[in-house]
Amino acid sequence: MKDEIDLSECETFDQVKAVIDDWIDYYNNDRYQWQLAKLSPNEFYRYLLSGVYPLLGKPPSDVKLDPI
Repeated sequence: MKDEIDLSECETFDQVKAVIDDWIDYYNNDRYQWQLAKLSPNEFYRYLLSGVYPLLGKPPSDVKLDPI
């Protein structure tokens, strides 16, 4: 995160909080990760719960559906 956001323009705590909150939302909902079956963390969580892969095609074969 520290390499992906710029807080230098922020002058107040509320501005810093807003930038970080936006980044957390992006990370959890829009940032796809190869380690998570090419899904965002929230999509992967729903995939683990339901077993329904949300993208077209089959899930990658190296994905474990057993939560730790």
